[in-house]
Amino acid sequence: MKRVVAVSLVVAGALLLTAPFGSGQQPPPPAPAAGPRIAFVDIQRVLARSAAGVAAREQLEKERAGMQREIDARRQEIEKLREELDKKGALLTADARREKEELLDRKRRDATRMADDFQRELAKKEQQLGARVLQELSGVIERVGKQRGYFLIVERRGAGMLYSAPEADLTEEIIRVYDQESASKGGKK
Repeated sequence: MKRVVAVSLVVAGALLLTAPFGSGQQPPPPAPAAGPRIAFVDIQRVLARSAAGVAAREQLEKERAGMQREIDARRQEIEKLREELDKKGALLTADARREKEELLDRKRRDATRMADDFQRELAKKEQQLGARVLQELSGVIERVGKQRGYFLIVERRGAGMLYSAPEADLTEEIIRVYDQESASKGGKK
């Protein structure tokens, strides 16, 4: 009899554990584990395709072209002076020849300095434009990340990514949002 009571208690306990809750319903299934939401953005692609990135590149190209025209004009002037010295150098007096050679050397040094200055100026402007665009882009990425519930958004190239699912790529959405915000800022000005 003790044995029957013990088995009955075990069965009753098992039934209690599996019995429906007070309203006659089963306990809810455990919620699926929501893994961390991670995405990536290809910043180089955003800079290449976004309206602001294209505008920055075009602005730099215009400045580069203007600088190149100035350098080419100096180069032609130096070349003309060198040809004149080669053709008429033998006919000039020693002092006149020395003056022309000094002038040629001075113009070459000036042209080299000017080209170096242009390079530094262009690099500085490129860095400033890039920093401005990246700062604006950072805000856009942060807003999109918060709106879409991401825990982490990484830069594709800087993250050393070996694999990524296409669904994790936010680049095109970032370009679209960035262009919309840039257009609305441009319209307000």
